[in-house]
Amino acid sequence: MKKDLSLDFDFTAIEKRLGCSRRTFMKFCTGVAASLGLGASSAVAMAQAVADPARRPPVIWLHGQECTGPTEALLRSEQPGLAHLILELISLDYHQTLDTGAGHQVEEAKKKSMADNKGKYLLVVEGAIPLKDKGIYCKIAGETMLDITNEAATDAAAIVAYGSCASWGGVQSASPNPTGAVGAPQVLKNKTVLTIPGCPPNPANFIGTVLFFVTYGKLPPIDELGRPKWAYGRLIHENCYRRPHFDAGRFAKEFGDEGHRKGYCLYELGCKGPETYNNCPSLEYNNVGGGVWPIGVGHPCFGCSEKGVGFEKPMFSLSDVKTHTPPNAFPNIDHRPLGGNMSAAGVAVASAAVGAVIGASVVASSKIKKQEKAQKQPKSS
Repeated sequence: MKKDLSLDFDFTAIEKRLGCSRRTFMKFCTGVAASLGLGASSAVAMAQAVADPARRPPVIWLHGQECTGPTEALLRSEQPGLAHLILELISLDYHQTLDTGAGHQVEEAKKKSMADNKGKYLLVVEGAIPLKDKGIYCKIAGETMLDITNEAATDAAAIVAYGSCASWGGVQSASPNPTGAVGAPQVLKNKTVLTIPGCPPNPANFIGTVLFFVTYGKLPPIDELGRPKWAYGRLIHENCYRRPHFDAGRFAKEFGDEGHRKGYCLYELGCKGPETYNNCPSLEYNNVGGGVWPIGVGHPCFGCSEKGVGFEKPMFSLSDVKTHTPPNAFPNIDHRPLGGNMSAAGVAVASAAVGAVIGASVVASSKIKKQEKAQKQPKSS
């Protein structure tokens, strides 16, 4: 009989500490591991890491130019026990929004934590950092955000830019950018900064990153922009359940028209999904299912996580489609409402269309193979 690795450590303490059952906790860890492309053994390793209070990394969390949306989204996530879990998963030593202390008291606590945990703490930057006029357009406790960030980054074990503002400047950096706002990677040029863009980003992307760090003592693999590959490796367009309508040429022309009510593609309404990398279609938001994310509720994606797209391109301008090639397997179109209730007839029509496209592709592929085979056969003399 295969040994159940999840029984190798006592869940009693963690059930009491996190206020969730063993089943719920393991399900959460397994889901995160799967999202990261890791196996079941990694899920157990994550569970064991969280179960050990001694492995909770100290966290210094800074706020620059922003609306505090990433923190608000994190606190309001409806994933079972997520708010409690994140507060127990890390040792939140400094957070300018959640600190109970104030003034000199909390600033001294921050500096003490950084000194006591030199080379061990996780630095999270939320918000853009202004560079113009030596950074005077964002100051905390008499110091500029620019100086605070450089100081905190010096001895950090890892650095995470949470949200689009921290990742690349966000709305503050939009033209004409009067304060010279930039993201953490543009300030900390000689350090590796993992970016989790989004306005706000999905809290699960932050939780998964932190779990990986707690378990393995390093950040997950990242792309050339510093984004974790497991979360930002695919275009929204590639995984969107409206994609079959795009490939079939079915588009909503106006909000509330027949195509919009039937859940047709929102490309012609300015959807930026074809040029935005994120995992919104698979994770959605609030963990309640039913299509709770912009495209799912009938609004075009405006590319909030993509530099040069969100906050830069006009909302209803057409996006630059990076690929026109239909996928080998189409995303499922089911009965859930997409910007309006889809009738049974609409579902039947959509399903028939998808079947027709797939069938045509199979027939075309078969013909091409026959032609290639005939060309390879030697001609009879």
